Amino acid sequence: MPGRWLTYCLAALAVLAVADAPPAAARPQHIVSINLCADQLLMRLADPDQIASLSYFSRDASMSNLAEEASAFPRNRGLAEEVMRYKPDMVFAGRYTKRMTVDLLKRIGVDVVELDVPRSIPDVEAQIRRVGEALGQEARAEAMVREMEARLATEDVSASKRPSAIVYEPNGYTVGAGSIINVLISLAGLENLAAEKGLESYSRLPLEKLVALSPDVLVVGDYRDAPAVANEILHHPVLSRMPRPMEIVSVPQRLWMCGGPDIFKAVEVLRQAADKARARQ
Repeated sequence: MPGRWLTYCLAALAVLAVADAPPAAARPQHIVSINLCADQLLMRLADPDQIASLSYFSRDASMSNLAEEASAFPRNRGLAEEVMRYKPDMVFAGRYTKRMTVDLLKRIGVDVVELDVPRSIPDVEAQIRRVGEALGQEARAEAMVREMEARLATEDVSASKRPSAIVYEPNGYTVGAGSIINVLISLAGLENLAAEKGLESYSRLPLEKLVALSPDVLVVGDYRDAPAVANEILHHPVLSRMPRPMEIVSVPQRLWMCGGPDIFKAVEVLRQAADKARARQ
């Protein structure tokens, strides 16, 4: 029975996919995004009339830097049948999200562009160029990359006196080497203790270990005050009684959740914390 249902769904979706399909060489005109990071690149690079729908979280101001702009576009929840109602000629998705939807769309021949998680500035720039090429908006993508490169050239990464820092997230997770966040911490003139201790990307860091490391700067997200059990560790009394003074800074998750020009706003927030910590030394 499940097999028959899947066959029926694929057949129905295939009919929708074939209908009104544009010429292969044409710039895509019915683009659907089911990924928050893709949403923001599309709104910056595509013509508005190229966008048919954005992801459900595109209007969430706590997660998207373009929440207000996203209100101009219909939203979707990433279901294959919902996506196909827009008769897309291209769908943008994340590498690790909505796998069932992505697999179904690929099986019926929909052009799906999957975005990976960038781990470096070159990764971010490559992703911007890739999206621009897919949209037929190469010039806009190149202009965005050039703007980022110009901004990067103004960053002073040679600070000889780098305060130490640790990112601490709900459930006691930290961010180490091999992540874009680690790169941004370095650009801000801070030394990521998690990376120095050999931790990779997202790793657990027990509270006792955090206390022992006693960083100059503790970086938390703006979800710190959200009512959730996972956030309770961020309010542990020990964080206010560390062995030595510690600067606590909140970086809105929307600033470094996705690769794009907004990551430099996160660097600015971190640099201010680095300056305060440096003044204490």
